Amino acid sequence: MVVRQFIANACRRATITFVNEYAIEVHSLRKTYGDTEALKGIDLKVRRGEVFCLLGPNGAGKTTAIEIMEGHRTTDSGQVRVLGFDPALAQPELRQRVGIVLQQAGVERFLKVEEVLELYRGYYPNPRPLDEVLAMVGLEEKGASLVRRLSAGQVRRLDVAIALAGDPDLLFLDEPTTGFDPQARRGAWEMIRGLRTLGKTIVLTTHYLEEAEQLADRAAIIVSGHIRAEGTVPELRARRTGTIISFQAPAANWQLPPGLPGTARVEDGAVSIETERATQALYALTRAASERGIELRELTVRPVSLEDVYLDLVGPETAP
Repeated sequence: MVVRQFIANACRRATITFVNEYAIEVHSLRKTYGDTEALKGIDLKVRRGEVFCLLGPNGAGKTTAIEIMEGHRTTDSGQVRVLGFDPALAQPELRQRVGIVLQQAGVERFLKVEEVLELYRGYYPNPRPLDEVLAMVGLEEKGASLVRRLSAGQVRRLDVAIALAGDPDLLFLDEPTTGFDPQARRGAWEMIRGLRTLGKTIVLTTHYLEEAEQLADRAAIIVSGHIRAEGTVPELRARRTGTIISFQAPAANWQLPPGLPGTARVEDGAVSIETERATQALYALTRAASERGIELRELTVRPVSLEDVYLDLVGPETAP
């Protein structure tokens, strides 16, 4: 609640003017390590003020792509522009406008939260006020606490606060909720949505497909150095339409009713039916089960998700 109130107040006084529509532009980007071609000429654009999620299995090339955008690696060929700058040149004008949250960050555990943030604020010419940074990440009551006394979720919020200390226009978040419990994860989602409301551009990498579905304005799926798909979450889901009905098979010899509309699959006792006619399929299933006195355990009905589309593109053996 406090985070939402702060965001609302900040938005009322924020005026953001963008000269260019895109915060990041990547054209024909290639990168090779020895005999391994990590990136094979990828193209992508990230609009200013959006949450953009880069998805892909381990080894797909997403970490290399992100590190090039951050300026930590150079390209073999292609062009990258971040806020209009070449990140490989490490210009101070760019670094002052970019915040980076690594998957694992090292913070001195015996400093107070406010001491850590004051240290990082000192690196920037126009840092955001300390109380505002604390409020943005929901740590306003933890300023005087030692870092070592914070929970895992609070430490992750501190990582984000450090990245926000210089009031960046662009924020890179690498696996921001790894290791979080469900409640802490949803708190982090609220914080990220709040940053978007402030006009921040956010590039997010995650192995949680639900997280991408909840947060991303647009997403790209990278596989073996190629961008396989890119678009809004509804656009990506539209690559595969339908409804999925699933339940546990009542018995080893149990048979689906004849003429069931859709495609059925049975794996380890779990039945999954993908259909364009969910009402008819569900009626046929429940009627047949009722006539036989059978209970369909763990029965669920859901639309095709981003995870389903992702698995189509990368294969179940490389799923996150």
